[in-house]
Amino acid sequence: MTEACVLVCNCGSSSIKFALIVSGQETQPLSGIAERLESPEARMLWTLNGKAQQQAIPGADHAQALVALLTVLEAYPELQPMAVGHRIVHGGEHFTHSALLDDSVLAQVEACSHLAPLHNPANLLGIQAAQKAFPELPQVGVFDTAFHQSMPARAYRYPVPESWYRDHGVRRYGFHGTSHRFVGNLAQQRLGGGDLGIVTAHLGNGCSAAAIRNQCCVDTTMGLTPLEGLVMGTRSGNVDPSIFSYMAERLHCGVDEITRILNKESGLLGLSGGLASDMRELVNAAEGGHAGAQLAIDVFCYRLAKEIAALAVACGRFDGLVFTGGIGENSRGIRAQVLQHLSLLGLSVDEERNQSNGRDSAWLITTDASLPALVIPTNEELQIARETMSVINADAASQA
Repeated sequence: MTEACVLVCNCGSSSIKFALIVSGQETQPLSGIAERLESPEARMLWTLNGKAQQQAIPGADHAQALVALLTVLEAYPELQPMAVGHRIVHGGEHFTHSALLDDSVLAQVEACSHLAPLHNPANLLGIQAAQKAFPELPQVGVFDTAFHQSMPARAYRYPVPESWYRDHGVRRYGFHGTSHRFVGNLAQQRLGGGDLGIVTAHLGNGCSAAAIRNQCCVDTTMGLTPLEGLVMGTRSGNVDPSIFSYMAERLHCGVDEITRILNKESGLLGLSGGLASDMRELVNAAEGGHAGAQLAIDVFCYRLAKEIAALAVACGRFDGLVFTGGIGENSRGIRAQVLQHLSLLGLSVDEERNQSNGRDSAWLITTDASLPALVIPTNEELQIARETMSVINADAASQA
């Protein structure tokens, strides 16, 4: 029997991550990536019904990679997509929800490209390729920034000249919105519903945290760009803005080079003296006595705890904390150290629950007497598929 499936696409400049989600069942029979596109080494790797496969597609561009994917799917008539959901990094202020992609929406996405020059053009390239490969299917854009558009002005405005905001869009936008929405909704259900204040921490190579009140974002750590906020794998997070001019003068280079260093050579990588940006490597090195690795971990945990405490203020009440992302879901020691910093807010780790990453305690990793902290695995592909179907169903209802 044919299932209603949504093809989820996340397009980069030289890659397409994809997954097929069965609507209703919310299972994922297919996931994979087409990588190194437009090079002789281009290839597609995927897992279908638990079986890993790969195919060389030398020289393939985005459109040709999707045609290769379509060829794979043709052998499985029960898994034909009925819609395509696209991750789009930046929707500016215009998009507060996911949207059916038409010419006017695509024009708005393109108009936001100056706010995400490395991402939106690649997202548009993927959308155009998908429209060519699947011309009969509805296509929906799901924006990283949309979830954060409920922030009040006191949270998203910078204290800079008003003309910077009015004429150039200088404000805080926030990112990782699909992940924060997904785990925030699950935490809301787990903690009993109602008007709750929940802080969600998405921790991976990129890191951000969000304050969610009654399922709406009221503040977040990332800003105009993903460079603001927490310490990340290679991104610095918050620094004194004068570092740009100070280090440009000291290094005899331009601001663009300082921006590159703060994005690519800072964060955990920079603090550890260039040892690693991967938290797993740093934890192993710290256990072996590497001082730089320990410093990177200590700064990461301290800065994260400080931002979580600030976001509790934004919530107006603090009913729970969620860890998610690769670090958040798997780094027991990092979670314990962060919770130790937050003991003044009533958080106390349960060592046994934390050791199992909350799997044996319905996600809970704190003691029964503590304010709850949960480990909830994120699933951005599933969230994109859900929002895709929601948009399609709403569009069908409006035309009925």
